[in-house]
Amino acid sequence: MIERAAELADESGLASVSLSAVARSLAVQTPSLYGHVKDLAAMRDGVSILALRELDARSGDAIAGRGREDALRAICDAYRSYAFSHPGRWEALQRRIGEDVVRSDAAARSGRTMAAVLRGYAIRESDRVHATRLIGAFLNGFVNLEQVGAFSHSEPDVTASWDAALGRVHLLLENWGSEAAETAQEKRP
Repeated sequence: MIERAAELADESGLASVSLSAVARSLAVQTPSLYGHVKDLAAMRDGVSILALRELDARSGDAIAGRGREDALRAICDAYRSYAFSHPGRWEALQRRIGEDVVRSDAAARSGRTMAAVLRGYAIRESDRVHATRLIGAFLNGFVNLEQVGAFSHSEPDVTASWDAALGRVHLLLENWGSEAAETAQEKRP
C-alpha cells in the first residue's frame, strides 16, 4: 500500500495522494487501509521512509570508494537524480516529517551516509550537523528551482551551474575549519 501511495505521488504529486485515492487504485474500500496505516499522515510518513531507504541505497552505492569532492558530488548527484525520477517521493522528504520517520532505521542510515561523506573533510564532529544542513539546503533549493523551470530561461545550461555550485560547496567544506573561516565566524555579532 505504501508503494502504491508512492507511485501515485510520483504520478500526481504528494498533495493528490489521499487514503481514498490509494484505496481506489488498489480496488479496495478506504476503511480496509486502516489495518495498515493510522491515517493520512502515517501513510505519507510511510512514503517518506520508503524514499529514504531508496535514496540511501542510491547514495550509498554512489559514494562507495570515493572521498571528499568525489563523494560529495556522488551523493548530491544521486539525490538530484532521485528527485527527478521520483518527484512525489522527493516531495515526501520536503515536508515536516513525523516522529516515526525521524526514529526510523532509514533516517539513521541516511544520516550515516552523509556523515561518511563529511568525514572526508576536516570538519569537527560538532559542526557536522551544520554542514549537513548546508548541503541539504543547497540540494533542496537547487533541485526545487530546477524542477519548477526557474533555470530554463537562460544560459549556461543548468548542468554547468550545478557543477560550479557543487565545486563551491566543496571549497566551503574543505575550508570549514580553516583559521580564516574561524576568525570570520568569531567576528560575527
